[in-house]
Amino acid sequence: MAVRVTPSSAGVGEIRTLTGSGTAPVVIQSLKKKRCARCRGGPLSLLVMEDRAPRCLHCADLGHLVFLPRGDTALTRRAREESSLSVVVVRFNRRKSRYERQGVLVEEAGLARAEERCLADAEARRRRRARDAQRRAVADSRFAEAFAAEILRLFPRCPPERARAIAAYASQRGSGRVGRSSAGRALTEGAVTSAVVATVRHVDTPYDQLLMRGVHRYEARRRIAASVQTVLREWREAELGSVG
Repeated sequence: MAVRVTPSSAGVGEIRTLTGSGTAPVVIQSLKKKRCARCRGGPLSLLVMEDRAPRCLHCADLGHLVFLPRGDTALTRRAREESSLSVVVVRFNRRKSRYERQGVLVEEAGLARAEERCLADAEARRRRRARDAQRRAVADSRFAEAFAAEILRLFPRCPPERARAIAAYASQRGSGRVGRSSAGRALTEGAVTSAVVATVRHVDTPYDQLLMRGVHRYEARRRIAASVQTVLREWREAELGSVG
C-alpha cells in the first residue's frame, strides 16, 4: 500500500493512503518525555496519538508487536507479508520539518518466518546485490567520463585532471549534488557550469576562509564572484595555438 506521512495540527502524524480516503495507524518515536494518557505509564519511547492524547502501545492494542528497524528492505517487506498487522514507525525530523520512517512494528511470529525466508535465499540475494553494484559502478564511471568530457567542451582550457575531479565529485551517487540532479544527468550546460563554479569557488578563491571568519555565505559569494568569473573566462578561452 502506498502511503504518505503527514503532520496533524497537534504536531503528531498520521499515514494517509494515496489511493483511498482511509488512514492507517502510525506509531511515533517520541522526541519528548510523554506518558500514556490512559495508564500513565512512561516515559514513552513509542506512542500512538488517539483523540490528540498519547497512548502506550499496550493501551493502543499494539503491545504484542515487535520493532523492526529500517535498513533491510527484504526483511521488512517479508515481515509485513507474514504479519496480519503491521504499523509504520516514524520520528519527526526537526531540521527538515517532516516525519521520517524509522521502521515497522510486526508480529513476532511473522518476523521469525520472514527471517527464515531471508536466510533461505541470502546467498542468491547477495550475488544479485553484487551484480547490481557492479552495474552501478560501470554506469557511474561512464557518466563521470561523459560529465568530464562536457566540462572540457565548455571549458577547453580547464586542466583535464581538474575536469575529471570535478566530474567525479559532482556525479557521486547519493550525494544530492548537481551532477545527480535531472539536469545534471542530462548534462545540461547550466548544470555542468554550476558544478565547475562550485569547485572554483572552494579551490581557487578565499571563499572558505571568508566563511571561517564568519562572513555570511551570500556576502562571501559576492566578494569572490569576480575571481570565479576570471577563472571561468580563462578556462573558456580557446587554446591560442589552435588558431592558424
